[in-house]
Amino acid sequence: MTIVNYIDHDGTAHEVDVPNGDSVMQGAVDNGLEGILGECGGGLACATCLCFVDPDWRDRTGEASEMEKEMLEFSAHGTEPGSRLSCQITVSDELEGLVVRLPESQY
Repeated sequence: MTIVNYIDHDGTAHEVDVPNGDSVMQGAVDNGLEGILGECGGGLACATCLCFVDPDWRDRTGEASEMEKEMLEFSAHGTEPGSRLSCQITVSDELEGLVVRLPESQY
């Protein structure tokens, strides 16, 4: 298990234990966080799991793939530094304490 810190658009923090191997999206959905929908179940097909990786964590979460970058263009918020689809970030021990911020809405 790895702690992931989800920060709502209003600043409310949620510290969640997420099983290693799960995605950041799955951790949010399994714990009922409203800021991530994940309508496609992590299939990289809907962009409803947009998150913004905190600057201190961007090197550890890696770069978005070309396919992810294309899908980010369809998100309701477009892209900005740190924009990622949370279904594409796999939780591991190296991400202990990861901080992701959630948009006000996924639509």
